[in-house]
Amino acid sequence: MQEFNYGHVKFNILDVMIAIAVLVVIYFILKLIYGAVSKRLPKDDKDKFTSIYSYFKWFVYVVAILGILNSIGVNLNALFAASAALLIGIGLALQTFFQDIISGVFILIDQSVHVGDIIELEGKVGRVEEIKLRTTRAVTIDNKVLVIPNHLYLTNSLYNWTQNGAITRENVVVGVAYGSDVQLVKKLLLEAANSHESILEYPEPLVLFTNFGDSALEFRLVFTLNDSFMGSIPKSDLRFEIDRLFRENDISIPFPQRDVHIVSKIEKTL
Repeated sequence: MQEFNYGHVKFNILDVMIAIAVLVVIYFILKLIYGAVSKRLPKDDKDKFTSIYSYFKWFVYVVAILGILNSIGVNLNALFAASAALLIGIGLALQTFFQDIISGVFILIDQSVHVGDIIELEGKVGRVEEIKLRTTRAVTIDNKVLVIPNHLYLTNSLYNWTQNGAITRENVVVGVAYGSDVQLVKKLLLEAANSHESILEYPEPLVLFTNFGDSALEFRLVFTLNDSFMGSIPKSDLRFEIDRLFRENDISIPFPQRDVHIVSKIEKTL
């Protein structure tokens, strides 16, 4: 059988055919694995698994090609030694990239974030639209797109507003002047909450008398929404309604006040 020489490496047609056959077998095995796993996953998880599979597939191919080269006599040790410095530089440059990929795998495994979830990360709130292996895309209430590197899930506290369902408890804080009828304040706050169409009847709204503040009696109106992503709109509506009801019932909302005492010192001249 005819042999081909390339430097110190010798190979023949049979070696080439075996290498091609190995790659073809690997292709079909990977395809069977993908089909067997993906058909059992829901659509959201299937998209994430597809991303992981693409990286895993290329990793397997690289390992297979290196094995084939080694079997035909290519000195891989010399190749790795010659490119060691380059590989170290590439590894440092891609450190964050690999952190993102690892984090994407963790998201797939622990199911901490799903498409449609409302998340808060570093003070930014958005509804998750797409989860990829390296990044997560979320849309804010003002229709801006957040592209979140997945490694931030490992290094920051993530608040998932909808992990326990779409229903969330929200609140509006208000202060009234000292001397106000606190029972009337409670009644008006509940009236404002019960009149809003977006606020659920159950769990029913409640009013908490939270503190005797420096300038006001402080109350917290707690209510339930089924769409916390749009929570700023009913909160604004409530504040308008509370202000109207307070004005009609002579309940004043004080502004911060400070008493300043000026002490003058008269110097006697001897």
